[in-house]
Amino acid sequence: MLLPSDEAGRGRPVVLLHARPTDRTMWDAHLPPLAEAGVRAIALDLPGHGDALVPDRHEVAPWSDVLDTLDRLGAERFVLAGNSLGALVALQTAVTAPERVAGLVLVGYRPHDQPASPRLRAAWDAESAALAAGDLDAAVQAGVEAWTSADATDEVRAHAARMLRRQLTGRLAHGEPPQAADPLGTGPATLRTLTVPALVGVGEHDMPDFYEGGEGLARDLDAGRTVVIPGAGHLAPLEQPAAFCALLMDFVRRLPRQSSPAPG
Repeated sequence: MLLPSDEAGRGRPVVLLHARPTDRTMWDAHLPPLAEAGVRAIALDLPGHGDALVPDRHEVAPWSDVLDTLDRLGAERFVLAGNSLGALVALQTAVTAPERVAGLVLVGYRPHDQPASPRLRAAWDAESAALAAGDLDAAVQAGVEAWTSADATDEVRAHAARMLRRQLTGRLAHGEPPQAADPLGTGPATLRTLTVPALVGVGEHDMPDFYEGGEGLARDLDAGRTVVIPGAGHLAPLEQPAAFCALLMDFVRRLPRQSSPAPG
């Protein structure tokens, strides 16, 4: 499927992939400064989120949808920047088409087979219990408390709540779409085949799961030390857009220049 998108700017494409409980509007504050910094910033809705509606029982392969959408947008080679689910989809896209990925910026990653901490398990349980009781407001509040930090502004929390409510409402109406076979396979072996430049980050106040997951990912990708984004929880780019844009652009500027197309 072709994914809904917002974009701004011209230059090297930088593709922004949102976290699981959110949608592409989590990048609204990032598009103008990234465009001003000289890149073509593209924010996508992943399948089942935001405006990317998925027909009931339709199997989804987000990495393929990302590639198909970027084909349609004329973005042949690009940097992928993802938060949480977006980090996972960025990795899936990179192992599917490594020749098209110039770099990876991955924040808030945790492999699915990593055991959940008590804090993460409690967050999942609070949301599930609220949904089972038919209390959407409580489920949204549980998500806001879990995925943003105590330092988050009222504006950030309200934005997170709007995205969470929309995502949970869609999930209740349509369920979770079945997933195609994960191109990452099981274990880190596939990740270690990637030679794409990468930066791995985590919010200062995120759960220990994502510190551990980020450190393991940085080792597998040979990405150096995990960068800690101050004053942020799991949705670090949403809480600290200026810091995230600065981190992202510093990474992009260090990448090899894209070669110019050969004359026709």
